[in-house]
Amino acid sequence: MHGQVSLGRECGTPRSEGGPPRPQGPQARCALGRRCTVSEKCRCPGWTMTPPRNVVKIAIQMRDAIPQLIQLDQAKPLAAVLKEVCDAWSLTHSERYALQFADGHRRYITENDLEAEQLFGGLQSDSREGRREALRHLVPLASDMTFAREVISRNGLQRLGTIIEDGDDLGEVLALSLRAFLELMEHGVVSWETLSIPFVRKVVCYVNMNLMDASVPPLALGLLESVTLSSPALGQLVKSEVPLDRLLVHLQVMNQQLQTKAMALLTALLQGASPVERKHMLDYLWQRNLRQFIYKNIIHSAAPMGDEMAHHLYVLQALTLGLLEPRMRTPLDPYSQEQREQLQVLRQAAFEVEGESSGTGLSADRRRSLCAREFRKLGFSNSNPAQDLERVPPGLLALDNMLYFSRNAPSAYSRFVLENSSREDKHECPFARGSIQLTVLLCELLHVGEPCSETAQDFSPMFFGQDQSFHELFCVGIQLLNKTWKEMRATQEDFDKVMQVVREQLARTLALKPTSLELFRTKVNALTYGEVLRLRQTERLHQEGTLAPPILELREKLKPELMGLIRQQRLLRLCEGTLFRKISSRRRQDKLWFCCLSPNHKLLQYGDMEEGASPPTLESLPEQLPVADMRALLTGKDCPHVREKGSGKQNKDLYELAFSISYDRGEEEAYLNFIAPSKREFYLWTDGLSALLGSPMSSEQTRLDLEQLLTMETKLRLLELENVPIPEQPPPVPPPPTNFNFCYDCSIAEP
Repeated sequence: MHGQVSLGRECGTPRSEGGPPRPQGPQARCALGRRCTVSEKCRCPGWTMTPPRNVVKIAIQMRDAIPQLIQLDQAKPLAAVLKEVCDAWSLTHSERYALQFADGHRRYITENDLEAEQLFGGLQSDSREGRREALRHLVPLASDMTFAREVISRNGLQRLGTIIEDGDDLGEVLALSLRAFLELMEHGVVSWETLSIPFVRKVVCYVNMNLMDASVPPLALGLLESVTLSSPALGQLVKSEVPLDRLLVHLQVMNQQLQTKAMALLTALLQGASPVERKHMLDYLWQRNLRQFIYKNIIHSAAPMGDEMAHHLYVLQALTLGLLEPRMRTPLDPYSQEQREQLQVLRQAAFEVEGESSGTGLSADRRRSLCAREFRKLGFSNSNPAQDLERVPPGLLALDNMLYFSRNAPSAYSRFVLENSSREDKHECPFARGSIQLTVLLCELLHVGEPCSETAQDFSPMFFGQDQSFHELFCVGIQLLNKTWKEMRATQEDFDKVMQVVREQLARTLALKPTSLELFRTKVNALTYGEVLRLRQTERLHQEGTLAPPILELREKLKPELMGLIRQQRLLRLCEGTLFRKISSRRRQDKLWFCCLSPNHKLLQYGDMEEGASPPTLESLPEQLPVADMRALLTGKDCPHVREKGSGKQNKDLYELAFSISYDRGEEEAYLNFIAPSKREFYLWTDGLSALLGSPMSSEQTRLDLEQLLTMETKLRLLELENVPIPEQPPPVPPPPTNFNFCYDCSIAEP
């Protein structure tokens, strides 16, 4: 292409296989085994001169020209390099040319090139075909920061905005314009808040109208999501202009990309709404059966769910559970007539028959005494139940749970209360006290009231499979509490111990991500107190067996070898590479990039990727960072890309997954910034990078892996297998017995 020079990869200097050390001194042996003097070095083919640190060999090619192999001095201004290259090809006006990588994403590394000027001219063309061709060239180049700045400086964004607002072509031209606009805005050079109201309204029209081109609605939805997350004022405009019913229509189209973008805009609108507005919006969405549609057509879809959709479902779950926070933070008001009546309803549901028969004709004092006794039987610690519910959390949320259980499972509620009323006082399971503590436990396990994570994807499918999922989960939990109480034969003094077992039962079962409430109920009831004891005993025996002094001494001897094995595994993991997500100022997650370590452990290679694409080859990754240039590894709040986002609660998850590499770029210090997709990947990458830098690997994952390897290796050493021959083939299966007339009673313990 005119005005553009392609830049090949760095060329290696010829060396003999095995990489012998370079000769030193006035006479030394070269790679071919000869002894060469200083004057002979330049003539000997086996001699490798040591180039300066900032000089690399690169190949440069241009269309219809013979490629050049030059030594690039990285300390020299790029304008001077370009002039030398152009002079070699007898080209004038070197300032009109630019260097561009020839493979991968074809990024530019110089400014002020003719390409941006030509594309901008194409965008201003009166011909629709001319604009289409210019947009086709612009879209793949817009992701390059250097090129994007050139386009923006030439008012390219304004021109794209005009094309989008005019809407002359609702097909490919509009789709390309929206894509290019999104790519240019992604760099953060121009704020989303600067967009005009007419422009936003026009994009809203593309969301609300039925278009023939299926690629336009997802792009328009993505643009509106960015606007909503970045500008509260424009977000309100989007909220007023885009009906929820329209988003539901897009969600029902069996197009995964369109569903994802519609869900992204929906969660963005919910996050930007006030608590009252959010409740109205969610109530309306549930009335329109959004929950059932998500459960049947997205969660249980035949196509695998993407990471971005999983994140938006997590956000939707967190926002819905967040509606419980006001009740969780509000204590019971002893002067509220409504709340006093709710407590009486709770008491009457349990003792209705007894209360009517024994309360007839009683005086007011006797009736109050009877009510106080019945509240005690319900499990309240005080005769005045309002005092128990003054604690926040759980506040009124505990009362809501108890009322829901009594109304929706009346037989189970009556059985719970009456069964425990008939026991001795010290053996009865207190319903009210247990309900209050169980509500606190569920709020902690489900993170009620906590801000949404910007990267999490940990949603529960069961949440979308059941109306009133939190209250239904409480109903299962309170019956589990009574069951575990009886299995433990607990007394009032054992209340905290029982709650610890219930917490473990619920946490282990939730971690399995059951897809329905019935499946959750089955699994949690199968995890009995005896099973919990067995798991605890196994863990305790494992710990006790590794604390004897001879065992500790053996473990210390094994540690260096096993740490070397862990280091090797970490480096191999880096060589495999990982797909990372970009977290920009507007918290979008649909930008991906891939990074890996070269097989010789000398380069980090990376580049942008499309979601769903197969892992790239090393040759296709355009960017390289020499390990020798790396200076330090930063994590958490020390990372520059985390510091820029502030210190709010919503960024806590970013602190836990963020890490950066500082390296030398000329005379300046630069950073390569990462947001790990998971905590495990964070540990693996920080360990691997620490190993490359010669620093100790101190992550929690290293500690766990080392402990597991030490345990396995210690057990193998204690078997004393040195003189025991281990057969290569398994032993033969013995023949079956002549008859099967035998029985063994497993219930009889052996002496």
